Order: sequence, then structure tokens, then C-alpha cells
Amino acid sequence: PLRRAAATGPGRRLLLSTPIFYANGPPHIGHLYSALLADALLRHRRLRAAGPARLCTGTDEHGLKIQQAAAAAGTSPSELCERVSGLFRQVLTQAGVAYTDFTRTSEPRHQRAVRHFWGALRDGGVLYKGSYEGWYCTPEESFLPESQLAERTDGQGRPCKVSLETGHEVHWTKEENYMFRLSAFRDPLQNWLRDNPRAIFPDPFYQCVLRWLDEDLPDLSVSRERSRLQWGIPVPSDPTQTIYVWVDALVNYLSVVGYPESHGAWWPSVHHVVGKDILKFHALYWPALLLAVGLDPPERILVHSHWTVRGQKMSKSLGNVVDPAVCMGQYGVDGFRYFLLRQGVPERDCDFYDEKVVKLVNSELADALGGLLNRSTAPSINPSNTYPCFSELCFPKVLDSREAKATGRASAEDYELVAAVASLPAQVDGYFEGFQIYKALECITQRVRQTNVFFQRHKPWKLDRRDAAEQLWLDTILHVTLECLRVYGMLLQPVVPHMADKLLSRLAVGPGERDLSGLTFLARYDGKPCPFEGRQLGPDTGILFPRLGKLEAMKKRKQEA
Repeated sequence: PLRRAAATGPGRRLLLSTPIFYANGPPHIGHLYSALLADALLRHRRLRAAGPARLCTGTDEHGLKIQQAAAAAGTSPSELCERVSGLFRQVLTQAGVAYTDFTRTSEPRHQRAVRHFWGALRDGGVLYKGSYEGWYCTPEESFLPESQLAERTDGQGRPCKVSLETGHEVHWTKEENYMFRLSAFRDPLQNWLRDNPRAIFPDPFYQCVLRWLDEDLPDLSVSRERSRLQWGIPVPSDPTQTIYVWVDALVNYLSVVGYPESHGAWWPSVHHVVGKDILKFHALYWPALLLAVGLDPPERILVHSHWTVRGQKMSKSLGNVVDPAVCMGQYGVDGFRYFLLRQGVPERDCDFYDEKVVKLVNSELADALGGLLNRSTAPSINPSNTYPCFSELCFPKVLDSREAKATGRASAEDYELVAAVASLPAQVDGYFEGFQIYKALECITQRVRQTNVFFQRHKPWKLDRRDAAEQLWLDTILHVTLECLRVYGMLLQPVVPHMADKLLSRLAVGPGERDLSGLTFLARYDGKPCPFEGRQLGPDTGILFPRLGKLEAMKKRKQEA
């Protein structure tokens, strides 16, 4: 029987996960993108007070690839993993990823969980020993069918076979291994997906998995001969075999929540964030393995595409692998977080190059948002350094904005701005829920531009403070502008936490006033009190986001780094 989640709906627990990253080389921006997506979802959920949440990440430290990489580097696999795992921790911490758990598959608690999981598979009668032969791809740690291969020539001009998707070379391998009866799970997997159409998202990836299930579904080799692969967890009761690295790695999602004793408190309220290259492992093999041991598949698998560099796939041979630590040094942590989450579209590959980052963050963070904050809090326009009062005489509440001019000073466009910003939090919530963070940021940016147009349209710097009516209208313009900025600062917290904190602190929004669950906008327009009105603004901390310099200067900094 399947073990259902203990709770559903608001207040329930949720485990968010990144893939555990393969420890055969240092992190690149693709790894960081996975982690930032999960981090932004976690932060957004916490700000909505939607219930307990955790974010797990880590490093996958077993397998032939690591065994070979260590040998090539003249070190031991354990020393290589120790060093590379440290690099991942360092980059995730530098990027402000708020992970709660970091799993290393070399840890005893994880290895114990893997051995127990293997025992559950064995006891369920879904494993058998058989001779297996096929094309094995070491970089992908998987056997590939003929349909996923192409003919190429290697560096010496000899014919060879490569993976169609990655271009990695494959080698014919024949072994006696343990096999998992994957073929028996076609119907259960199809039923799961039919009953849960949002289990794999975005939809193109869901459709892709459905197509895979209509094709041949051969049994899966789940061990390797120990003579070939020593760096891994031995099969319990059979020291001649090593557990397949993907079975080992996938169980991290259970070991992190206390499998086999206490996982029921969290499982299956789990959202996996994964790259499209590992979709088959997460959407076919993992759910089938879980069903085989009597557990539900994860609630959702959120899939994203890859990053290219100037239109080319990142590769060591091309020398175009982008180091996220260098990027954060160049663009700032929040600048780089914003770029990846604003430009990254899960359904399609996204392209990275310096000029694109500079143009985007200068335009949207430094100029549009930072400029608006500076202009509306400048001593020349707000000498009292307060959150000014709103005048209902100047900006009366109307049912139809076309009637506005008859009574107040606000124009039809001003009412459109108020309506647009009032609806923004619900829009942003919907986009986060739909794994479309880039669309949430696009909406916020549009409203920031609209607010700049509002400020420019009314030119508050030209109003005469000595005239009481003009002073009322000036204060109202500033009040509306600061209210808009407060909303933008609140909504940007999951994406650019440090910059959002700086903005909200300048507006004197206290730590206890930043939850999205209680977010209100322009309360005075609705005849309600505004807790910020008349409040002294926070200290001026200078430029919100410094403009990034010219490309030449950045290249110099990059070389120095």
C-alpha cells in the first residue's frame, strides 16, 4: 500500500530539493541556476507563511566518473570529493542559497538508507540477476539504447558512437548485474501521471515522459561489477557488485528526511528541481523505484533547461565554462541572482554573455528601481525624510477612473497604476506557484517602469511647498511612490534578498512587517489607516544597486579574479 502524505493544504510541510551535484568537477552556472530556483521557491513560501519547509542539496560522490577523475588528478576519490564538495558548499553559501540540508552520498547515514532501500527492492521481488550488455556512457553513468546514439569520429579519426543528446562517447559493455523490473511499472507510472497532470512541469517535459512510456521500457541495470567500480556502495550480501550510482544518488531525497524511520513526516510532500538532462532518472526510474518499495512518487518534479554561452554549449574543451564565483564577484551576488532568475526560462535553453548581464541589471535594478528610490527619498524633494501623508482629496477613491478628474488631481493613468500594483502580489504568487519566476520578475519590472512614468508625469520637484494644496499633492505623489516601492521590495525578497532588505530598511519597513501573507497596498486609498504614514524613513544607505561598469573594466576584474 502507498503511504500517503500526512497533511495537505495550507500549513503542510514541503521539502524542496536540488539535484545532488556530481563531485567530479567544480560548480558552473547551471548548477547554481538549479539551486537559485529552489532557493527562490523556498524563500517565497516562507514569506507567505505557508508551512514548514526545507531545502536539501548536496554532492553525489560515487561512480566510475569520480573514480576516473581522481585517478587522472593523481588523488584518491575521497580526497577529490572532499575538495569538490567544499567548492559547492562555498558557491551556494556565497550565492545566499538558504539550504537547510547538505547531503554527501559518502556519509554513513546516507549509505545506511541506500542499503535499506536495496533490501526493500530485493524483498519486493523486483530485482533479479542477469547478464547485461549495451552501450555505456561513463559521463552520464547510464546505458543508452541505439536510438539515442550517433556515429562520429574520435580525436584520432577513428569511428565511434556518441550520445545524441550530450555528444559523450559510449563504450560497449557486457556485465552480469542486478536488474530492476522497470518494464513492470509502465501501467503504474502512466496511472500516476494521468492522475497528476502537474506532477512534471512545465508541460512539454510532462508530455516527453508520457512519450517515453509509450516506447520500449527495458529493465534497468542497477549494479556494476565491483572489479570495474570500487568507488560506491557494495550490494548487501553480494560483495562482487556495486550499487548503481543513480540508485544510490536518488535515495538522498529519502535519507535527508530520515529514511527508513522518520521520512513519513515529509514524504511525499516533495518538489524536485532538476535539469532536463536528468529528467528520465527523476521522472521514470525514481518514481518506479519508489512504487516498488511501497512509497508514493514525489508530489512534483520541476524541470528547467540549460544555459549556453554565446549560443554554444558549455564545455571544458571550448574553455567557455562559466564560474559562478567569478560572476558574483563581477556583477554582485544579487545582480547575478537577478539575472539568472529573470532570464532563465525553464522551457527553453537560455544564453549567457557579459553584455547581456550588464544591460539587464543596469536597466532594471540600478536605473529603474534604484533611481526611483533615490528620486523619491532625496532631501530636496522629501526634506523631512518621512513617509508622507496621503490625501483623499487629491486622490479620491472612484469606481470608474474616467470620473477621477472631476474631483481630485489624479489622472486615469494614476488609477491604472494603483489597480495594477494592487493586483501584483496575487500575480507574483501565481507565477511562483507555476514555476515561472521569470514572469513574476517581468511583471514587477513593468510596474516599476509604470511608477517611474507616474513620478515623471507629475514632476513633484516643480510643486510649490508654500501652497498648502500643492504640498498635499506633493505628499500624495510621494506616498503612492513609496507604497509602490514597498510592494516591489517585499516581492523581490526571494530573488534579491540583500537588495530588498536595503530597500525596505530605507522605507522603515521593520523585520516583522515583511511577510507576504499580510501584504497590503495603499490602505489610505481604501479609507483604512496606513501604519507607515508619518513614520521617519530609515537611514540613507546610498545607492541601492551600483551600476555595473563598462565591459573592458569587467574583463580586467575577471582576469584579476
